[in-house]
Amino acid sequence: MKSIVRVLVVVVILGGFGYTLWHLYEKSQEVPVVFSTEKAFITDIIKKTVATGTISPKKEVAIKARVSGIIEKVYVQEGELIKQGDAIAKVKIVPDMVSLNNAKNRVEMAQLSVSDATQNYDRLKVLLDKGVIAQAEFQPAQTDLKNAKQELIAAEGNLQLIEEGALKNQGTTSNTIIRSTATGMVLEVPLKEGNSVIESNTFNEGTTVATIADMAEMIFEGKVDESEVGKIQEGMNLLITIGALEGRTFNARLDHISPKGIEENGAIQFKIKAEVDLQKDAFIRAGYSANADIVLDRKDSVLAIQEALLIFGKDPDSVFVEIEIGPQKFEKRLVKLGLSDGINTEVLSGVDTTTNIKIPM
Repeated sequence: MKSIVRVLVVVVILGGFGYTLWHLYEKSQEVPVVFSTEKAFITDIIKKTVATGTISPKKEVAIKARVSGIIEKVYVQEGELIKQGDAIAKVKIVPDMVSLNNAKNRVEMAQLSVSDATQNYDRLKVLLDKGVIAQAEFQPAQTDLKNAKQELIAAEGNLQLIEEGALKNQGTTSNTIIRSTATGMVLEVPLKEGNSVIESNTFNEGTTVATIADMAEMIFEGKVDESEVGKIQEGMNLLITIGALEGRTFNARLDHISPKGIEENGAIQFKIKAEVDLQKDAFIRAGYSANADIVLDRKDSVLAIQEALLIFGKDPDSVFVEIEIGPQKFEKRLVKLGLSDGINTEVLSGVDTTTNIKIPM
C-alpha cells in the first residue's frame, strides 16, 4: 500500500513539473508579427512656410489736437463710420497766462495809438477844411490813423486766438473743433471729456484724439525666419487663416519683404506685408492674429506616398521602400522622389498605385 502511495506522489510531482515546463515553453513562443501595408496615391503636394502675424488696416490715421486745452465734448465713438471733415471733438482753450497778458497789453497799446491818431486826424482835418494846411500835410495823419486801426484789429485778433483758438470771422474753421482728416471707421478714441490735450507742433507730435482707418483695405503683417526668407519673393500668393474666423481662409499677395532683420529670441526675423483679399460676408477687425501659408512650390495630381514609409541609406540619394513580394515577404526597392510637404512625398519612379508598401513598426 505504501509503495502505491509513493508511486502516486512521484507521478504527481513529475506531472506538475512537466506541466510547468510546457507552460513556460508556450509563453516563450513569440507571436508572429504581421506587417501592414499601404499603397501610393494621387494627391496635390504643396510645399509652404508659415508666417505668424496680425491683420491691420492699410491706411490708418491718428487725429491730433491742433490746440492745447481740455476736451469739452466728444462727438464720435469707436466703430462709427465718419467722413473727412466730420467733427470728432471740441477743445476748450486753457490759455498761457504770460501770452494772454502780453496780448491784452498789446490791445491796450493799440487802443491808445488809435485814440492818439484820431485826435491828430480830427485836429488836422479842421485845419484842412479851413484851408490853413495843404492836403499833403493832412495825408500822413490819415495814414497813421489807418495803421493804428489795423494794428488794433490785429491785436484783438491775436487776443481772440489765445483765448478761443480761432477768429470769429472764420466760422466753422475754429481750431477748437477737431475734425477728421480721413474717411473711414473710428478704431479708437483714447480720450474722454475732461482729459487734457497738447497741440501738435514742431517739437511735439501732439495728443492723439482718435484713430481712423479704412477697413476696406487690410494687410497682413508678419515675420519670417532668416532660413525661409531667401525662398520667398514679392508677388507670391499667401493663404491667410485667422484664429477668430475658424474654417475660413483669405487670399493675399506678398507686397513687401523688409531688407533688414530683427533679432528675436536668438533668431533673425524679417518683416513681411501682404494685401488681403477681403470677402464681402466677413468683417475683419484690426489686430486679429493670423497665420500666412506662403506657397514655395506646388504640384497637382501627382503620385505620392507618406514620408514615414521611406528608408534612407547612407548616400543622400539612396532612398528605399520595402515592397511586398509575397505574403508577409518584403524586399527593399530604390525610389526616386520629387517634391515633399513634410508629410507626403512625390514619387517619380520605383512604385505605382498597385504596389503594397510596408509600414515600419
